[in-house]
Amino acid sequence: MLRIGLFLALVVPVLEIWLIIQVGQAIGGVLTAGLLIAGSLLGSWLMRREGRRAWAALQNGLRSGSAPDRELADSAMLLAGGALLLIPGFLTDVFGLLLILPLTRPVARRGISWFLDRRMRLLAQRSPYGGLYEPPGDAPRPAKNVVPGQVITGEGETRR
Repeated sequence: MLRIGLFLALVVPVLEIWLIIQVGQAIGGVLTAGLLIAGSLLGSWLMRREGRRAWAALQNGLRSGSAPDRELADSAMLLAGGALLLIPGFLTDVFGLLLILPLTRPVARRGISWFLDRRMRLLAQRSPYGGLYEPPGDAPRPAKNVVPGQVITGEGETRR
């Protein structure tokens, strides 16, 4: 995971600069700067609007007494999308908008959930303590070396 973060920290700025140069050569420097500024303004407006909606949904979820898992995920994606929109560039703006727009956020939520579930399964398989992570819907695994129907007797001690 650290390697992926390091790779992205090195590659994304290079890709952003290359893409800005390519767009600048195609449409001119002034229009490229205008697009970058317009993208930032649009992103900040969307961030503010969707942030208010997410905050209201989170408050309603807490008032209803249910676990606000979807609302928390949306809030985290809005935060990440806003951070990506603060970085000047077209590539980060696209990914930031994908996390902020209400039409694309459910798709991003499913993708992130799939990735995190897969990552947790891999970590549980590598764990020396066995599978500590049991995703919802999976049947609990029986303990090793236990015969079904076998009763293990023993004596216990009660302390006060």
